[in-house]
Amino acid sequence: MRLEEKKGSIVLDNFNSTANLATNPGFQSTLSLGSKEVINEKAYNPFEHRKVEHPNSTIGSLVHLLKSSLGSGILAMPAAFKNAGLIVGGIGTFVVGFICTHCVYILVKTSQEVCVDAKKPSMGFAETCGAAFEFGPKPLRPWANFARTFVDYALTCTYLAALCVYIVFIAENFKEVLDVYAPEYKLSVETYCALTLVPLVLICQIRNLKWLVPFSAIANVLLVICFAITMYYIFGDLPNPAEREMVASFTQWPLFMSTVIFAMEGIGVVMPVENEMAKPEQFLGCPGVLNVAMTIVIGLYGVVGFFGYIRFGDDVRGSVTLNLPQDELLAQSAKILMALAILFTYSLQFYVPMEMIWRQIHHKISVKYQNITQISIRTAAVVGSVALAAAFPDLELFISLCGAIFLSSLGLLIPAVVETVHKWDRGLGHFNWILWKNCFIAIMSLVALFAGSYVSITGIIEKFNEPVLEKLLNGTLSRVNETLVSTLEN
Repeated sequence: MRLEEKKGSIVLDNFNSTANLATNPGFQSTLSLGSKEVINEKAYNPFEHRKVEHPNSTIGSLVHLLKSSLGSGILAMPAAFKNAGLIVGGIGTFVVGFICTHCVYILVKTSQEVCVDAKKPSMGFAETCGAAFEFGPKPLRPWANFARTFVDYALTCTYLAALCVYIVFIAENFKEVLDVYAPEYKLSVETYCALTLVPLVLICQIRNLKWLVPFSAIANVLLVICFAITMYYIFGDLPNPAEREMVASFTQWPLFMSTVIFAMEGIGVVMPVENEMAKPEQFLGCPGVLNVAMTIVIGLYGVVGFFGYIRFGDDVRGSVTLNLPQDELLAQSAKILMALAILFTYSLQFYVPMEMIWRQIHHKISVKYQNITQISIRTAAVVGSVALAAAFPDLELFISLCGAIFLSSLGLLIPAVVETVHKWDRGLGHFNWILWKNCFIAIMSLVALFAGSYVSITGIIEKFNEPVLEKLLNGTLSRVNETLVSTLEN
């Protein structure tokens, strides 16, 4: 700045009244105020970023969820009531159904929240579990990949175990019919399990989901017809409910719980249904797709179990279709329809574990050998499921064992753990009620896991050791008899 004096005036050149501290090295500021865009940035909304090619409507999603939950398991509900009694069975079905619904709710809710953290539009079951750990407490973050992998393998094992149950369903229903109409060719359940091998191997070579849709549609129609016929016989001649047990032995309750969990739990398909919705915000809430679907499911399962047990009592079998009259064509047709429906459903259920297995190994196999590898893995998986079903062909015990080992863990324990991890740093509610609630669910899951597995395995051992013990006893008695005869002769 230059100052000049002229007659009675002062001239200032390059005068600036603004103090420019930011350019002065002594006054460098480290405070960042941010831009207008950063200040006004909206929170990430995963629903706005979903790009679904063919989204499902709310009604369509409700139908999908009902179809996944209302399967062959509903026909096992009378056998579940046999292990609990009418009173315990009725209350227990509602309680277990409520807890299963809540576990699905907290899994979906957690998935929607971690999608915001990860800035991803949607996640599957395994991805949600991994993300909950990844964005959870720091000590647990290294476990994210393990959680994701564990759930993937658990889902695979669950579907493969359910396939074994399907094979026993098919074998027992075919045996019931053919033993009447072809008595000269009476075969064991194990043989019928083995006879399913060839058609199942062939149908399971279909790799495109598009070509499996017709099989699923046919299976749904057959199941509806079979269900209608079964209801006709259940309500046709009901005895007095007082003739049935109101409260069964406490030691049988784990079988009831495991069977109900197996029949009702469809947690593997929940995330795909929610991810494909046009309006996913309508999946939860009141009424919401989940609440409406599970209300219908719990109601139907309770009605079928309650009245099915009243109708057939302690003679009820693993699938109530097996109790239908053997001398009536309509009843026998229901068994054939049931067997065919499960046969067609098998390939669709098989698609899920195969996708999981192939996703894990396809990058390790040369393109040249991928086709033959697919054929080999699919064939080996079907052969394994048939062999396991033939080894333990007791439908009721097999269903309770699968429910105890797999679905109690996936459907109850994992959602409780995942929500607890996700909420740990975000708040567990007043008096940590979320933590206490999830501890209760985890304890219930572990009781179903260990008690249900123990009772089921004990039942299987007792049942399939009976022929062996009988042969040993008969052999021992015959040898004792021969010894006595020879002694007397001498």
